[in-house]
Order: sequence, then C-alpha cells, then structure tokens
Amino acid sequence: MRRPDPSKMPYRRCVGMMVLNRDGHVFVGRRIHFEANESWQMPQGGIDDGEDFRAAALRELAEETGITKVEVLAEAPGWFTYDLPADALGLALKGKYRGQRQKWFALRFLGTERDINLAQHQPQEFDAFRWVPVDDLVELIVPFKRDVYRQVVEEFRHLALPS
Repeated sequence: MRRPDPSKMPYRRCVGMMVLNRDGHVFVGRRIHFEANESWQMPQGGIDDGEDFRAAALRELAEETGITKVEVLAEAPGWFTYDLPADALGLALKGKYRGQRQKWFALRFLGTERDINLAQHQPQEFDAFRWVPVDDLVELIVPFKRDVYRQVVEEFRHLALPS
C-alpha cells in the first residue's frame, strides 16, 4: 500500500490536558487496543469547529476519563505539534492527518479516585490509569510524541507541586 505524502496532509487541531493531583503527580491513561504493550498518554482530543479551546479541553477530559472536578491552572500560550511515524500515515487519525497540533492545559484534579470513570464514553480510550511524577512522564510515552511531552513538562513543571 502506498503511503500518503505528509507534506500534503493537514495537522489535526486538538487539546491536551495535564491533570495534576494533590501530590503534584500527573494522570496518564493506558491506551486501549494499542499495539504497544504499555502505551500511556495524558488525555487529549479533537476541537470541534467553532469550539472554545478551554471548553474542548474540559469536554474531552470528561469524555475520556469521567473527570469533571478540576480547576484550570494554565493554558500554554503556543501550540505543540507532532508528526505521525511513517508507518501510521494514512491509518491513524482516520487517515486524514499527518499529526496533531495541540493546545495544552494544566488542570488540578479536585475529586477522588471514585470520580474517574474510563468507560464514561464509547469508544473507550483508556483501560487503566495511574498518577506519575512529572519527571517520569516522558519515558512512558510513545517515542513520536516525546518531544511534545518534553515541551509540555517544561511549560507546566512549576505547577507539578503538592497542593
């Protein structure tokens, strides 16, 4: 099968959420139905046409995790972009995009573990979750997203403190 030319494909606009608990640890979910045995990531999702970025972040977080008890701490001023690996072009992201252009938010989780429901929305994104120290985050992520995660960690590291 011939792969599409990425230079002729757009980036998908989406939001990403670094959710921090009271200990300053970061929420990561394990991707369901992903080829990698341990594929963890922070919640993220598409921005609907005309949707406010903050509203998109809160909607996507609720859909993917059931989490609604949060306080928005910060919005990254810029966008972070990653490209899909060549073998995923034309397959991942509905085959339409070369990667994602992401607007990131840092949020403080105000709830309890009972407020997390990974089966909140179908199709389900994650089959497990855990809270990790910010310094352990990048190494858990698939390699093609690690540069974006390094930038997000740099942007929000100062917020990853116990509250």
